[in-house]
Amino acid sequence: MAGNSQRRGRRLTSKASAPKGTGGKNKDSLTGRGRTLPADERPWHKGYSGTEKLPQRTAWKQDKERRAAAEEGRAPKIGQPGSKDTTWGRGGGRGVPVGRGASGGGRGGKPTGRSGPRVAPGRKSNPSKDSPELLVGRNPVLEALRANVPATALYTAQGIDMDDRINEIIRTAADRGIANLEISRAELDRMTGGVLHQGVGLQVPPFAYQPFEDMVAAALEQQAPLLVALDGVTDPRNLGAVIRSAAAFGAQGVFVPERRAAGITATAWRTSAGAAARVPVAQVTNLTRSLKACREAGFMVVGLDADGDTDLYDLEAAVGPLVVVVGSEGRGLSRLVGETCDLTVSIPMISEVESLNASVAAAVTLAEVARRRSAEL
Repeated sequence: MAGNSQRRGRRLTSKASAPKGTGGKNKDSLTGRGRTLPADERPWHKGYSGTEKLPQRTAWKQDKERRAAAEEGRAPKIGQPGSKDTTWGRGGGRGVPVGRGASGGGRGGKPTGRSGPRVAPGRKSNPSKDSPELLVGRNPVLEALRANVPATALYTAQGIDMDDRINEIIRTAADRGIANLEISRAELDRMTGGVLHQGVGLQVPPFAYQPFEDMVAAALEQQAPLLVALDGVTDPRNLGAVIRSAAAFGAQGVFVPERRAAGITATAWRTSAGAAARVPVAQVTNLTRSLKACREAGFMVVGLDADGDTDLYDLEAAVGPLVVVVGSEGRGLSRLVGETCDLTVSIPMISEVESLNASVAAAVTLAEVARRRSAEL
């Protein structure tokens, strides 16, 4: 017969080519591998800004970039190690609130060198802003239950290895009337977006923020009105710690910006040790405008600044209606917020330490305000 149509092993279908306009086979090979980490989360990139130990090779790259920038008279294009928390989700330590902004891990779900949450291949979690959160990990869940963080359900994986922590988690949840739902590990993987959960997850409801106007009005009804404002604090643990200090030293409320700032997440709940249930927290659209509203209502607005013009121990305004403004972990007070403050206050320190952590600075200031007020009584 003419031709080779009867030859053994002939091709019966047309040869497939790489998909057009999609990146071809290279893109197809990345399907299901999870997101690519940004430069500031890659330990081997000169832009790494994580809190874990800086690899020697990365330190060498950053030093090289500093020298090159100095010779060329420009700012070095490097990260700021220690400025971005990448320590969540390892083992049974700090927890990762899954449900708002939980990020993916490395390719194929394998450890990437960062200590953030490890995410299974192809797993993503993009719930709405008002959806419940899931706090995962044995230690975080146990700590949250001990702190009486509001919870609606406890999820445990079928066949989970029972240890002292799991026994206490189940017992505490039962004592508080929290439903314990036993589900498959695959279902728990799906619910958590693939984050390493250690077989347990605690569902917490979205936080109910107080209207800002109501919080201000309620504070003015007190004998010594005191509010705390946070300017760009992005770490929910700092937010939780500030709320805990506010409750300890008699503040009537805390308010934060809606954007580019931490909100009340499961991590903030846990860090506040339950104080978030007692201290009103409000979100405001514009922090500067809200501070001006406080001034018009009779508050003195005081901003914490390492270069402040007033010593904390000389703050005579502490005995009157007061708003203490705490700046972000890195840059401190923003320009507009600083200009809105009636005065800026510095905390005197005797060591070479440049500044204090945002939550620590807030605690020191609130303690001094409480001391002055008690002395006036």
